[in-house]
Amino acid sequence: MVLIGVFEIIGLLLLGLLAGTLAATLGVGGGIVFVPVLVSLFAFGQLEAQGTSLAIILPTAIIATIMHARASRVVWRIAFVAGSIGLLTAFSSARLAQTMDEKLLSKVFAVVLAMLAVRMTRRAWKLRSASVAADRG
Repeated sequence: MVLIGVFEIIGLLLLGLLAGTLAATLGVGGGIVFVPVLVSLFAFGQLEAQGTSLAIILPTAIIATIMHARASRVVWRIAFVAGSIGLLTAFSSARLAQTMDEKLLSKVFAVVLAMLAVRMTRRAWKLRSASVAADRG
């Protein structure tokens, strides 16, 4: 049994608060927050962090989905199609991750995060530019 101290509990509570808030308000996956924080601040291995993140995200995703569904903000047809494909590939992808060297897996994860950051930044700049142009219009 692993015992954790008060500071770890406080840190994990803050991590859950941050990730839950970001996931529910901005729609970002909690793994974007959980995995890097668990690896860098809590000394988890990459695979351990990914597995723990997935287990943590499940209840968060369920609650956020219910809230957004109540507001009619879920396109169920797309959710079911994409979710079905995700279910079909999750098993083999998890097996693949378990066979990979953790350092390589960490690097792949970092590249994916960097690509997401670039994409999100570009989109934010486009939205900002469109908003400024509309204000001037």
